[in-house]
Amino acid sequence: MTPRFAILPLALLLACGSTDALAARGFDVRDLASLDRVSSPTLSPDGRRVVFAQRVVDMAANKSSTALYIEDLMARDSAPPKRLTPEGWNVNSPGFSPDGKTVYFLSAKGGSMQLYAIPVAGGTPKQVTDLGTDVGGYKLSPDGKRVAVNLETFPDCKGDLACSKKKLDERSAQKNTGVVFDRMFIRHWDAWNDGRLNRLFVATLGDKPATTATLVSGGVNGDVPSRPFGDATEYTWSPDGASLVFSARIADAKEPMSTNFDLYQVSADGTGAAKNLTASNPAWDTGATFSRDGKTLFYRAMKRPGFEADRFGLMAMDLASGSTREIAPKWDRSADGITLANDGATIYTTATDMGEHPLFAVDIASGEAKKIVGEGSVSAIDLAGPTLALTRNTLKTGDVLYTTSADASAPLRAITPTTGERVPDVAFGDFEQFDFKGWNGDTVHGYVVKPWNYQEGKKYPVAFLIHGGPQGSFGNGWSYRWNPQTYAGQGYAVVMIDFHGSTGYGQAFTDAISQHWGDRPLEDLQKGWAAAQKQYGFLDGDKACALGASYGGFMVNWIAGNWSQPWKCLVSHDGVFDQRMMGFATEEQWFTDWEQGGSAIDKPANYEKFNPVNHVKNWRVPMLVVHGQQDFRIPVEQGIGVFTALQRQGIPSQFLYFPDENHWVLKPANSVQWHDTVNAWLKQYIGQ
Repeated sequence: MTPRFAILPLALLLACGSTDALAARGFDVRDLASLDRVSSPTLSPDGRRVVFAQRVVDMAANKSSTALYIEDLMARDSAPPKRLTPEGWNVNSPGFSPDGKTVYFLSAKGGSMQLYAIPVAGGTPKQVTDLGTDVGGYKLSPDGKRVAVNLETFPDCKGDLACSKKKLDERSAQKNTGVVFDRMFIRHWDAWNDGRLNRLFVATLGDKPATTATLVSGGVNGDVPSRPFGDATEYTWSPDGASLVFSARIADAKEPMSTNFDLYQVSADGTGAAKNLTASNPAWDTGATFSRDGKTLFYRAMKRPGFEADRFGLMAMDLASGSTREIAPKWDRSADGITLANDGATIYTTATDMGEHPLFAVDIASGEAKKIVGEGSVSAIDLAGPTLALTRNTLKTGDVLYTTSADASAPLRAITPTTGERVPDVAFGDFEQFDFKGWNGDTVHGYVVKPWNYQEGKKYPVAFLIHGGPQGSFGNGWSYRWNPQTYAGQGYAVVMIDFHGSTGYGQAFTDAISQHWGDRPLEDLQKGWAAAQKQYGFLDGDKACALGASYGGFMVNWIAGNWSQPWKCLVSHDGVFDQRMMGFATEEQWFTDWEQGGSAIDKPANYEKFNPVNHVKNWRVPMLVVHGQQDFRIPVEQGIGVFTALQRQGIPSQFLYFPDENHWVLKPANSVQWHDTVNAWLKQYIGQ
């Protein structure tokens, strides 16, 4: 597990003895914002080479760029990975040709996001598509002669790309700016609906860039891939290249209330109607993967319609008969994806598990699930030939690229440095998982992170972090938004509780929060806070602030009126303030419908049961409020309402407003400002 290359000269490392000897400070947001980020491990078909993406940040320009690097895993020397794409290119989404001689990727180098190709030996990239509209994602056909691409186009233009471009040009030339909507979604996540859909096309590859492509929707009117976070894993080629299977939800008036994604099979030449393979399941079906012989379709499926956090089970469909079976019905974890082992007998998948995110091997015949890579969070994998490549992170490091044998039985071999090796003068806070009895006597888990400069016998002020979701987890993993090490780096201890509703502890545990936002998780947080102080004497319970975003922001707003006693200050980021208004204003209506047991129209009393707005008279604790204008999940008026309630009552408060951020704060300079503002708020009330 020794990295193949480090950022320090060998002589300097030897002189210091170890990177630990260099550590002289804690981790800071400027480290976080400027770190190189590794992603997208992609293996050549023979498993000999691995390509990955590495993002670098230009803090002065407040932007980032990504390049591809390549490593020959069979080379005898220990040379570090080489940059594959040229300087000045910003690229993403690497993929190998079937013969392993070419690497494909997406880039907007020419002004529009298009597909390019470059030899594995390097050189000048060759443009492969010139489709007149941005390519959002792609999948090469099994023989490498065609490519499936997803493009944003207007449905009434059918497959005519020129028609879609003309409509956009005409709109931009209009002097009036009003838009008339006749159904939802009117907006989604951080973008207003302009009438276009993500649609699937197939283009033929040749010596010149492809300028035309054939629509292969089969009459299905829906986003492929889904919005806002769908990608090319939502469609796949059949092994013979004759058809594709994609996941889609029909884009109609019911779409904002529905999680009914179905798998459709369409002809790759664009002829004929799509065949709905999963019409019998009214819940979510996605992630189709063919067996090598094309006779079986593996995919992931939920069982309960309208619930986005239901368990994804692994499914197998016999395509000849249409019969289906769940592969591992007794495995109480939600599968993230499907990667088939070389022999076709095993599925590799990641899943949240007990505060971590390991890689599992699931035997297709028996359904037995075995953890094969643990200790932290596996974020991406690829498998080819004798090699398994993966990226993994922990509470002490961002993603590191590793390779191992195809079954992960060999020791992991690090290809890229850890975060500690990238910033050798930084010391990170040690961490430990603990448990206690929470709501209903159930075992609940949490993590405590020590400050970077921890000393035995001293007490430290505490940042009490509350995760969002609410079906999420704060565990042994790295984050570029809510990272415990940025608080440990300021000299704070950190406590995080995976309350009822968190993922990775069984579906019943996850389900327990629905219609119980303000009681069961609050009880867990209260008991977890007491247990942490009892188990860890270095926590200064008299100097503690609670912070959270999204559902965590709701909980901070709820705590303000229902459990304010322990806290010297609060931080509420993009949190729900008025549940009833949230039910009308949020874009994905299925979420509030499920979480509150019905719509805000049919079940208004449910929205008032745990509604922070009804308890503002009890607010006493100083609060920092953060919100982004482009947050359409929890609209900005919710944050403004929180700040207004604080100001009207004379409670010390600040409102940090980002006109250009969505539910997350993503721009490097904005991230620095966010952390500086939060840290200054904590320092004002709990010191350090």
